[in-house]
Amino acid sequence: MKKMEDTATGSWTLANNPTSSTVKNSCHPNLKMFVAALSFAYFANALSGSYMKSTITQLERRFDIPSYLIGIIDGSFEMGNLLVIAFVSYFGAKFHRPKIIAIGCILMSFGTFLIAMPHFIIGRYKIETSVRWSVNSTNNLSPCPASSESTRAGDRPSILPSRGCEQDSSVSMWIYVFLGNVLRGIGETPVQPLGISYIDDYAQSENAALYIGCVQTISIIGPVFGYLLGSLCAKIYVDIGYVDMETVTFTPGDARWVGAWWLGYLIAGTITLMSAVPFWFLPKSLPMPVDKHDTSCTPEHTRFIKDSPTMEHKFRPEEPANFHQMAKKFVPTLRSLLGNPVYITFLCVTIIQFNSLIGMVTYKPKYIEQHYGQSTSKANFVMGMINIPAVALGIFSGGVVMKKFKLGIMGAAKFAFGTSLLGYFLSLFFFAMGCENTNVAGITVSYTGREWDPVCGENGITYVSPCLAGCTASSGSGRNMVFDNCRCVALVDTQPSNLTATLGQCPRRDSCDKIFPYFLALSVLSSFIISLGGTPGFMLLVRCIKPELKSLALGIYMLATRTLAGIPAPIYFGAIIDTTCLKWGNKMCGGRGACRIYNTSAYRIVYLGLTLGLRTVSFLLCISGFALLKRHIKREEKNAQTNGSGELESLRKEENSSIDCEQFIPALDCNSDRESHL
Repeated sequence: MKKMEDTATGSWTLANNPTSSTVKNSCHPNLKMFVAALSFAYFANALSGSYMKSTITQLERRFDIPSYLIGIIDGSFEMGNLLVIAFVSYFGAKFHRPKIIAIGCILMSFGTFLIAMPHFIIGRYKIETSVRWSVNSTNNLSPCPASSESTRAGDRPSILPSRGCEQDSSVSMWIYVFLGNVLRGIGETPVQPLGISYIDDYAQSENAALYIGCVQTISIIGPVFGYLLGSLCAKIYVDIGYVDMETVTFTPGDARWVGAWWLGYLIAGTITLMSAVPFWFLPKSLPMPVDKHDTSCTPEHTRFIKDSPTMEHKFRPEEPANFHQMAKKFVPTLRSLLGNPVYITFLCVTIIQFNSLIGMVTYKPKYIEQHYGQSTSKANFVMGMINIPAVALGIFSGGVVMKKFKLGIMGAAKFAFGTSLLGYFLSLFFFAMGCENTNVAGITVSYTGREWDPVCGENGITYVSPCLAGCTASSGSGRNMVFDNCRCVALVDTQPSNLTATLGQCPRRDSCDKIFPYFLALSVLSSFIISLGGTPGFMLLVRCIKPELKSLALGIYMLATRTLAGIPAPIYFGAIIDTTCLKWGNKMCGGRGACRIYNTSAYRIVYLGLTLGLRTVSFLLCISGFALLKRHIKREEKNAQTNGSGELESLRKEENSSIDCEQFIPALDCNSDRESHL
């Protein structure tokens, strides 16, 4: 009887009356602290992850690599998860879950710092440009040099010999970014499966969905700050403090501009390191609410179970973990989980939809840049301030709807499917919101040219370089430079007379500028509607499996979605987007670099077509999923009637709270073999 007084969180005593409400608490203080700590960890991870996506064009340009290779770097986060997720999800649930999460946060922070390291060892950024400073003047440029060489932004051409291609390490520096992202993936592994299962174990059933919805909502705030941080850093030149900004001849809207991408990673790494601190002070386990037990379990019965040697596994958190015994049970446990047809179908649907979602989100800022002519900074700002808040509101609202209407398994499935389908139909209108290709002489307009050093002529046509625009003189310096006497710039019905050209590509047409606000509005609406089904869909996953399989099920869910969606989606999306490139940049030592301009019409078709095509396939699988779910519910109802355990009401109504007394008792479910219910 003495054992009943000791728990992982302190000493306490139950009243002898099984219906006593003297220990009536809606939320244990340590649980509140855990929810807050997990929310901060989610926030930090989401911030660094979204910042990574906000820098994909910056990394492309800095390391002169194509989109598919950026997809590999982006997918390396999931590769890190793949290495350890199954073992962490299964074995981690047997040990001190909060401390394992803390270790994961520390690893994530180290990985984030590693991503920023190349900036400090690679040297200054070099660009391809035909513009050279004149030896005899500090104000005039020679638009057409005898031989074109690449130079560092903001530098005048050096008379010293080149360092040589063998000393140019930018080709291999992206490996550090790859390895840092892998380490981030390893560190993130325990956060979701162990964190969510911890909440679901120790929160009242009626509140679990709301708590998880709150955690996910706060995690969505992370991308808001991540994209805003990306927007801020994109405005700052990559080598700020090392070059004279007055002599930088291109603007943030130029396809060669690289912002201070490294700065954001240092900030994100620091925040992630801070998120590890609270978990070191949290207990291994908490008192479990009485609604996680059968109503027939009395405190006396619980004490008997506690003292019984045959029921020791009921109090697994109280015992030292036996690694050998857990390893022997791993394969049978995995076989039991994969034998659940509802879980497998849900997994397949989720994998396909995640392919669509991840590919779309990864390249959406780039789509906004290329299709609507926005700068990297503005594209990230739009994502952070317009799209992400709509997603956060949708996820939170979905959790509130679940709690208010007490949606069961079938209700949650129907709600998630309906919102996803409505969002799909709204997304079809994106095809009508297209812009024409920018007129670029030598690329979209017949002309001959090679080097990418764009200028905008008075005729509204972008020329590949001032030399190819026929310019013979220039005035001004830095971004205010103007090229004069551009013979190839022709105006309709006007004789060329001292026609000029300015640095950078010409802005998009007015018709495209008018379409962009409608694109943003539709994007917000569709994002909100699709996100409404996020929490119900996730709770469907948690509640269609046995309680003792929750951690493993969440781990396999993360493993499958990240292996089959998180890794390949950015790669093949990037490879397909690369096929629409019209002009590739040149590497310092020869070879193809990053893309400078895309065929916007082709980009729109392949980007939107692939995104919506994958979602179409997922809807077809949902039809069989509903049939399996109905069959599963009927089978459980039949078993409940046969066993007389009162499962029928919970399966149909899923009312979550069938006990008025909200006592906490330090044990797992009195019947751990039953299915957990929504």
